[in-house]
Amino acid sequence: MADEYPTTTTAAAPEGVVIQSPPLTSTSEGNLETPPPVSVTDKETPLSLPLILTEKDTAVSPPSSTTNTTLADVIEQPEKPTKKVPESMVSFKEESNRIKDLSDLEKVSLDEFKHLVQEAITNKDFNFSLTSEEPTSEIKSNPEEISIWGIPLLKDERTDVILLKFLRARDFKVKDSFTMLKNTLRWRKSFSIDALVDENLGDDLEKVVFMHGYDKEGHPVCYNVYGEFQNKELYQKTFSDEEKRTRFLKWRIQFLERSIRKLDFWPGGINTIFQVSDLKNSPGPAKRELRLATKQALQLLQDNYPEFVAKQVFINVPWWYLAFYTMMSPFMTQRTKSKFVFASPARTAEALFKYVSPEHVPIQYGGLSVDYCDCNPQFTIDDPAAVVTVKPATKQTVEIIVNEKCTFVWELRVVGWEVSYSAEYVPNNESNYTIIIQKARKVTPTDEPVISHSFKINELGKILLTIDNPTSKKKKLLYRFKVDPLSE
Repeated sequence: MADEYPTTTTAAAPEGVVIQSPPLTSTSEGNLETPPPVSVTDKETPLSLPLILTEKDTAVSPPSSTTNTTLADVIEQPEKPTKKVPESMVSFKEESNRIKDLSDLEKVSLDEFKHLVQEAITNKDFNFSLTSEEPTSEIKSNPEEISIWGIPLLKDERTDVILLKFLRARDFKVKDSFTMLKNTLRWRKSFSIDALVDENLGDDLEKVVFMHGYDKEGHPVCYNVYGEFQNKELYQKTFSDEEKRTRFLKWRIQFLERSIRKLDFWPGGINTIFQVSDLKNSPGPAKRELRLATKQALQLLQDNYPEFVAKQVFINVPWWYLAFYTMMSPFMTQRTKSKFVFASPARTAEALFKYVSPEHVPIQYGGLSVDYCDCNPQFTIDDPAAVVTVKPATKQTVEIIVNEKCTFVWELRVVGWEVSYSAEYVPNNESNYTIIIQKARKVTPTDEPVISHSFKINELGKILLTIDNPTSKKKKLLYRFKVDPLSE
């Protein structure tokens, strides 16, 4: 952050548009987890915001001063911790899957593991014969080619990525890793996984677990919405007897298998998933049927899907879940705990924005992303948004300078609202009148989550978007825009 030596950074922007504003001085408070800060100017990603941003931050009393700021000052970033982060909450950094990045001991372990796998394939040790007590598989094992998650083993570099998952799950103990792989292959055959992938299990649970967007590192994001089971009909249909619970388990595994098969699996690629678990209105541990099904599913996932979670973020976390986590924490590995992030209902959007850009966060969780439909024709997840902190009892004005005749389109939201919003257009020619696009209006949490506007500009000037935050809480302002040139 350029607090002592402010600078102005030039970046690609929509033609004819420059955004200017003074710096933010407020900082986030009370963050549950604070990962190492990553400057936008230090690391560019496809989701970076290609704009020059400054802003006006006016305190109700007294007015604040204004200076220039960098792009990294405006876009919300994880902050440096002011005190030591508890050991169990240290942020997890995903390891590299490139051979050159492994230690010498890790390389030796991988070579030994590959040798054991080659021997097992040659000796047909992976061609399991099913006992009469096991389900009959429709898939016949091929001794010449053993595959897992659609990847044939020992055919190319993707095998290294798969074997490293098993090695890391067993702390690079080769024999233990081989046993885990062998047990997984045996389970996959007994459960007929390859046939299950294509089975039609219906869409009753599509709102319970779904994929939506990507995090800032490019991992696909999976949402688990347990509150959906407050629907008594859905709950009974899913968990009321053993047969239904088994069907749920098959559906959950099928969903995971389909998601995994979309991953890269090449060294240096995206090989893990960002998990979000929404605990709002979750039935809780009192529901015996759900508890049994969840326990069974977690055990299977733990035993047969190693190292597929990049980060696990729990949002809308109730008090009882934190109590449960505190009780179970001593039995978890430090590696597992380092992937966990917990956010209360008041901190949910803020926690997600640390890892997922707002244009990728679903609208119900404070972001701007909706399913593609006629209700959102102007913007998609490919259109980046800015996140600005509006301090308590201040007015925040975003100033957008427009240098061409065009139709200017924008959308914005303040997470939780409870603010006033206004918009106006100020022509460069001071003899012309300022045009009020939106009179100051109070927006409540029950109003529309996102406000969209468009304005035809026939003379050069600037758009001013103002948020008046009268509350004692800081607010998150999200906005983005695009320019449609006027036809001649």
